[in-house]
Amino acid sequence: MIEGSRRERLRAQTAREIKETAMALLAEGGPGAVTLRAIARRMGMTAGALYGYYATRDDLLTALIDDVYTGLMDEIDKACGALPAEDAAGRLLAWAETFRGWASAHPEGFRLVYGEPVPDYRPPPGGPAPEAERRACAGLVALVAAAWPHAAGRRPEGGYDWADFGPGLADEVRASHPGLPPAAVALALRVWGRMHGLVALEVHGHLRTQARHPEKLYREEIRDLIDSLGLPAAR
Repeated sequence: MIEGSRRERLRAQTAREIKETAMALLAEGGPGAVTLRAIARRMGMTAGALYGYYATRDDLLTALIDDVYTGLMDEIDKACGALPAEDAAGRLLAWAETFRGWASAHPEGFRLVYGEPVPDYRPPPGGPAPEAERRACAGLVALVAAAWPHAAGRRPEGGYDWADFGPGLADEVRASHPGLPPAAVALALRVWGRMHGLVALEVHGHLRTQARHPEKLYREEIRDLIDSLGLPAAR
């Protein structure tokens, strides 16, 4: 039993090291640098030994994306959960600032989840991190659902139908927020776009010479977003 537990610990430790090495290669050389052969060489392992942990590079990338995306959503859920449910503006600001802080601290993770696709990567059916993606969509829709009563006169003008959105998202919204119209889902996606835009520019280095304090630009953008939704100022 003791020997078995020791083997399990060593295996888990090696699996973590494989992921850490893959993320280091990603940071150094971009998505194309992540190969099982390169990881094995960096770790001093044979490629055959690595296959005992991940049968293919795509299996490893899927595990990495799931870990990274899940870690991000854990941080966001914790930040938003620390605020009262009725503080819609505060929760939106907490979501946005947690997202930016995470992306700034983990640019390689941001690039893996939101950046340029890894060459020849084929995700599994349903995507590499379906539960984390579901949590992200559900969380954004919940933010908009809380803001919807305040957004009268500022709601999307275009006509939307549930057929305009993926069936999985549409079904979940209709189940979790009965009475919320399809236009609210469109607004949630637009909110996500505004949260994401400046962060992407910053992570990819496009604000490096233009802005000394990108966090100021971002906070102002999010406060403008909050105002555009008709919400009281974030506390």
